[in-house]
Amino acid sequence: MFGALINITFVIIEVAYGLMANSLALLADAGHNLSDVLILLLAWGANILASRKATASHTYGYRRATILAALFSGLSLFATMAWIAVEAINRFDTVTSPDSVTIMVVATIGVAVNFCTAALFIKSKEDDLNVKGAFLHMLVDGLVSVAVVISGAVIYFTDWGLIDPLLSLLIVIAIGLSSWGLLRDSFGLAVDAVPTHIDIAAVKQYLLAQDGVSAIHDLHVWAISTTQVALSAHIVRDHVEIDDAFLERLTTALKQQFKIEHSTIQVENGACQQDCQH
Repeated sequence: MFGALINITFVIIEVAYGLMANSLALLADAGHNLSDVLILLLAWGANILASRKATASHTYGYRRATILAALFSGLSLFATMAWIAVEAINRFDTVTSPDSVTIMVVATIGVAVNFCTAALFIKSKEDDLNVKGAFLHMLVDGLVSVAVVISGAVIYFTDWGLIDPLLSLLIVIAIGLSSWGLLRDSFGLAVDAVPTHIDIAAVKQYLLAQDGVSAIHDLHVWAISTTQVALSAHIVRDHVEIDDAFLERLTTALKQQFKIEHSTIQVENGACQQDCQH
């Protein structure tokens, strides 16, 4: 939340000075920063929803809200890209000379704001797609702000106004490169794809290697949030009996080795395998 407050303040400043300086690069960076503010707020709100307890109608709770927030973040970035690209192309017809000093001063503040905000997410970025999305957005924003500072310097020393729309298109490319992975992964989780950090072949091989297991079918692995993974599987054992110790060892190992938090295992003797497949 602190990161969002810092950034929304800077967005207001950047838009005001972008209009005053007639700089599309500043306005483009402000638009990107605004989308980052939305992302930070979405991530914050989604994590609050995810912490709510499960109900009779929402048996997993609201943990999937974190996946939807990450997906919306990716889509919002591509919408921002389209707006910046259109504005940049239009600027090629009417090249202007923006106020270079204002551009450099405001963009320098942006470098500090974005890199400091990105630093808030470094520790958790590998464990949560939502946090990773926020970190990438802020990191790219910092790099974009560095580029805007450079464009201001170019305009100051050469009066080459064309650098403004050219840089804006480079910003679009930077956003696209940084955002594609987020959009791809969040969409995958939204449609119940196997999370990218899970090797489902290795999971299957592990289950088949357990004592007494002769076959496995109906194996499913999906994400119930950006940090939690679920698994369900039918395991065929030579001798079917109630074996709580076996199931406990299995679920504990799946959690420790594959980071699968929630496992549901059905043990069979093989007779119902064909019916299960039907």
